[in-house]
Amino acid sequence: MHLWFVLIPAAFVASFIAALTGTGGGMVLLPVLVAVFGVREAIPMYAFIQFIGNLGRIGFNSRLIDGRVVTWFCIGAVPAAMLGSWLFTRVPDMGLLRFLGVFLLLTVAWRWWRREARPGFPAPRFALIGAVFAGVSGVVGSAGPFLAPFYLSYGLVKSAFIGTEALGTAVMHVVKLSTYQSLGAMSPAIWLNGLLLGPLMIAGAYVGKRVLDRMPVAWFIRLVECIIIAFGVWFLIKT
Repeated sequence: MHLWFVLIPAAFVASFIAALTGTGGGMVLLPVLVAVFGVREAIPMYAFIQFIGNLGRIGFNSRLIDGRVVTWFCIGAVPAAMLGSWLFTRVPDMGLLRFLGVFLLLTVAWRWWRREARPGFPAPRFALIGAVFAGVSGVVGSAGPFLAPFYLSYGLVKSAFIGTEALGTAVMHVVKLSTYQSLGAMSPAIWLNGLLLGPLMIAGAYVGKRVLDRMPVAWFIRLVECIIIAFGVWFLIKT
């Protein structure tokens, strides 16, 4: 029972961070879930909890969601999420942290090098981005920092960034959960614990949205870039 005193604030803080920056929440919550439940229960549970949090972020940012980006993202993410979830049940460790760390640091450096250029690139590229993200997420549970540089480079900021990212990943989580369930990776306890933590994810999303609405766009971009750099360095150190 005392473990819930750790899980409750972790879930709220994770959802608040995700609602404010679009990324980083998983790096708060997933390690706590692994420590409490073990990795085989934690990753499917995290997908369910994140799905609930995504519903909150979708609702609070629905007016500015870019449907074209979501559509292309899902075209790539849906089949890759099935493959990644299947690999989760077969492969113990993919050893992707070092690659992700270098990748994140390079994306921020690239953005700063091209900071005078106009943002944007063709939306169909999100099919490939969604495929890579969903495949990695299906195996290791969370790959949120991977997406942030692409949404920023496309030109999405604040509520458009948060809402668009939330809808695309919500669809991906539905596919992951369905695949986990069909492969026997979801237990009744996982569903129950996810439901118990779900309201905290909605509350965190609401508070994060209130703060986001008051944040200047330039501050938002710098905050997300700082988080990307921090996770890039952390991934490298961790390996």
